[in-house]
Amino acid sequence: MADVQVLEHSTLKVPYESLNRKFRNAQKNIDKEISHVNSTAHLIQTTLDENASVYTVSQLLSSMVAKLKVLKRKASESIEEEAEAAKVCKRRLSHLQEYESLSFADEHLWKKKRLDRMLVEYCLRLGYYDTANLLSTHSAIKDLTNVEIFLHSKAIEDSLLNHHTELCLVWCHENKTKLRKSHSCLEIKLRQQDFVECVRKNMRLEAVKMAKTYFSKLGAEHMPRVRMLMALLAFPSDTKVSPYMELFAEERWTDLIDDFRKENFNLHQLTGNCAFLITLQCGLSALKTPQCYKSATKNDNCPVCSKQLNELAKGFPISHCSHSKLVCSISGDIISEHNPPLALPNGHVYGSKALENMALENDGKVICPRTSSVFALGQAEKVYLM
Repeated sequence: MADVQVLEHSTLKVPYESLNRKFRNAQKNIDKEISHVNSTAHLIQTTLDENASVYTVSQLLSSMVAKLKVLKRKASESIEEEAEAAKVCKRRLSHLQEYESLSFADEHLWKKKRLDRMLVEYCLRLGYYDTANLLSTHSAIKDLTNVEIFLHSKAIEDSLLNHHTELCLVWCHENKTKLRKSHSCLEIKLRQQDFVECVRKNMRLEAVKMAKTYFSKLGAEHMPRVRMLMALLAFPSDTKVSPYMELFAEERWTDLIDDFRKENFNLHQLTGNCAFLITLQCGLSALKTPQCYKSATKNDNCPVCSKQLNELAKGFPISHCSHSKLVCSISGDIISEHNPPLALPNGHVYGSKALENMALENDGKVICPRTSSVFALGQAEKVYLM
């Protein structure tokens, strides 16, 4: 169960944060509508005290009814959204609880489903949204993945890629409380980029108006950057003067996408590193030995010895083995008292079972797989391990 707790933190945390956010947004919306209803009710009471005409009171009552309908509609929508988010949390929790009571065969299927979930997230992080959708649908794990969150963020990333900040600014406004608590500078960077784009398009008056609106209330820590931006007004968009040339660089939009992705991950409690990559790296490190990089000692049954994974695992640490085991490179079986080691005259050692089976098929002869030398089985000598 320990591996489930380590790998599945975001599986529960992400929908919980989504539920929490929907609850807070619903509370704000309902409080706002209730305040409208209360103000209208107060106005009706004041009007009645002043002996106003029937027509005026009728108009106010119609306004009250309209506001109550809006309140009812928004409350119903909020309840439905919260209920759906709660169902997602419940489904994921039930899925994780299944692990404790599974049989061996069912456990294999459960782990296969977990691998599919990791692959879906990996594809989403790399931008392969269609592939992630197909896999989540095929494996019936859509409720157990965060496809919707990534699809929403994709729309914002695409808009930034097309040099538009509107969607990202709306996202910042919707999540301003959380972003403020985490001391995010994303909105400031977006406003600064809008300023740069105004200067690029030679809309310098609009740029000055924007600076007055958004830069005048910034803290002292932002002033050096603001002064540099204001100096940008004196330079053309094709300037070669540094650092103003860098402010016009197209790479700044890529940096904004990276900043948005980081803030989005923090907001939804998604880890910076993909669970699939973490698991793969840990697995390769656990299996990696010095023999994996020696052509004479590679094992076909070892994942790290395969061509692709061997190259991938090069920079990983070698596993620490407090109790080593000898494995027959012919059969892959562990060498023990039930499968004692035998040394051929050329010095290579194999399990006795594999050599005996080979001798039965080759009229008492054994062929060394490393050197292709042929020996009689009787020439093999026992090896004693201390």
